[in-house]
Amino acid sequence: LFIAFPSLRLLYLLDEINEPLITLKTIGHQWYWSYEYSDFMNIEFDSYMIPTNDLNLNNFRLLDVDNRIILPMNSQIRILVTAADVIHSWTIPALGVKIDGTPGRLNQTNFFMNRPGLFYGQCSEICGANHSFMPIVIESIPTNFFIKWIMNYSNSLDDWKQVMGL
Repeated sequence: LFIAFPSLRLLYLLDEINEPLITLKTIGHQWYWSYEYSDFMNIEFDSYMIPTNDLNLNNFRLLDVDNRIILPMNSQIRILVTAADVIHSWTIPALGVKIDGTPGRLNQTNFFMNRPGLFYGQCSEICGANHSFMPIVIESIPTNFFIKWIMNYSNSLDDWKQVMGL
């Protein structure tokens, strides 16, 4: 009892999520990630690793992706993680985030980025032959730039829907 009561209190306090600014839904597929920004608009995209033949001089082999996650710095971020096929693990070591994505379950955690920059991670679960080819890249930018990015992304999405007749 002396160990249980303080431990339960600490577990409750650690699980508390304080009014996140943004919720990002992450879905693990073999062998890529899908992301949804559902707070602002219905913005969804897939993120694949850049093949070695297509890398630029400033890209990292096996770590860079074609679509980065753009998030504002100095903001509380909630992330919801699930998987479509097998168990995946969404891991960003520099942020201290590691959460499993399990098919049929929705796990959540939160994090706070206090500086701009790029944060790299990978799937850290052995989820198949190519599990090491599921990199994650978060680009942390100031809030005013994030608002401009969201507005430009949603405007280009609306233009595309008009062209397609949707």
